[in-house]
Amino acid sequence: MVNMILQGSKSMTVGGQTLHYDPATYFVMSIGLPAAGTVHPSTAGEPYLAVALTLEPPMLVSLLSDLPNIAGQSRQETGFSVAAVTPELLDAWVRMLRLMKTPTDIPALAPAYEREILYRVLQGPMGWMLRDIATPGSALAKINQAIQIIRCDYAKPLRVEGLAESVAMSVSAFHRHFKAVTALSPLQYQKQIRLLQARTLLTASGYGVTAAAHEVGYESPTQFSREYAREFGLPPAKDTARIVASWKPSPAASAFGFPLNPDGATPRR
Repeated sequence: MVNMILQGSKSMTVGGQTLHYDPATYFVMSIGLPAAGTVHPSTAGEPYLAVALTLEPPMLVSLLSDLPNIAGQSRQETGFSVAAVTPELLDAWVRMLRLMKTPTDIPALAPAYEREILYRVLQGPMGWMLRDIATPGSALAKINQAIQIIRCDYAKPLRVEGLAESVAMSVSAFHRHFKAVTALSPLQYQKQIRLLQARTLLTASGYGVTAAAHEVGYESPTQFSREYAREFGLPPAKDTARIVASWKPSPAASAFGFPLNPDGATPRR
């Protein structure tokens, strides 16, 4: 997704890397990543508010086929990053958001504005990321395929060798590219997906600790509690109580996460 903040700010951590962004920046996540962090109100006290555009590879492919000579940018092998908002990108977003005042214009104009937003991102420092995710043979696209497999079967034991074979990569190359793109090893990625999903089950679905542990693939509730506390700073029961208490209206920053949705999709903001 392409995410832009309108009010407030956000800190997001993926694999030990923390990125900060605010209305002067935008965030691109080209693959599904287990992320957690904090959103903050603006300095004037206005609540955090952001908009997001889900990346659709077919639209990217169409745009790239029409614009094959977009200049290349310096690149880093990663699936997420932050860049400065340009006036042109902001203008495209503003026109898209104004369509909420004239819903009858949405079918005709929204696709054009979405295309322009993607074009502006393609022109920016993270344009290579959008090109790679739309190119089936790229390392980023292959890692994205592997991530979809992990996210669908996160509760099952993970065989890295089989996963690498499924995306036509050697085990060593797969490990190297996976860590570069996600800042995590495949097993670490699976563990974070499991823990974030368990956190959702505990806080939003009323699961007990043992039931949540088994649901996300842990055979030992003790191991689950130990890894949960290491990841989130508190044992499951205490962390759940803290999160539920934080849902009460408060001007303070709120904790959030991106657990796996039931349909496997990246959450929209």
